[in-house]
Amino acid sequence: MKFGYYPGCALHGSSNDYEKSVRACMSKLNIELQELDDWICCGATAAHNINKKLAKVLPARNLAIAERDGINEILAPCPMCSMELIKVANLLKDSAELQKEMTQIVEQTVIGKAEIFNIIQVFQQIGFETLAAAAVKKLDAYRPACYYGCLLTRPPKELKFDDPEQPASMETLLETLGAKPVKDWNYKTECCGAGLTLADDSVISNLSGKILENAKRHGANCMVAACPMCHMNLDMKQAAAEKYYKTEFNLPVYYLSDLVGIALGISETELAVNKHFVPALQVAG
Repeated sequence: MKFGYYPGCALHGSSNDYEKSVRACMSKLNIELQELDDWICCGATAAHNINKKLAKVLPARNLAIAERDGINEILAPCPMCSMELIKVANLLKDSAELQKEMTQIVEQTVIGKAEIFNIIQVFQQIGFETLAAAAVKKLDAYRPACYYGCLLTRPPKELKFDDPEQPASMETLLETLGAKPVKDWNYKTECCGAGLTLADDSVISNLSGKILENAKRHGANCMVAACPMCHMNLDMKQAAAEKYYKTEFNLPVYYLSDLVGIALGISETELAVNKHFVPALQVAG
């Protein structure tokens, strides 16, 4: 299998541990990733507040690169990136006028035909049973709280992925690999504070602390995320959340690809789990 690959700014910067994890998993599974040549920022949370046209142009240029190079399926591991690309691709498909305008601005033909996948969807494409057959280690020591955050399932009309309020795709995958995800916890799609980590630490400490506390109260011994911003707020900011709530959570935070990789026999060093702030679970074997 082969996918186009849009890392976005985070995976080439502050969340390079996520990129290492994703690439290690894909390599182990013989999945080829073709990084978009000369990709640019998707606009993330800022562009649509500053310039609505720019918010369309930035993803459109990335889609144009994919179309130019014959890439029809793109993995965008960051949910913000995948959401922005999907939204603009949908707008382009529905409007010949927008196609013409964006083509003129980005100076490349773009019609929005590429299909965009998040990391869970790529694992779904590979097949959960295929992953289980390739696994060499059971994840039975892991009791993760699967945290989807705001953007993996929203806006639902655009993304059409999983249940927007009670998603279960990560739990289903991890159960297939032997893990024991906690069920019916309350904060799997609540906001962690996102980019406010740069503006107001107290907001992050409050919101992320609520998520961590609820996960632990429901029996989790770790967290699993598929978003670089969510991972940062739950992992790097966990000490601040503990101070804010005057308690200890001590919950390692894994990317979904980390646990899949561990099941596939990839070392935690190769997955860059050793780069996380909260130490990984000590698991025998």
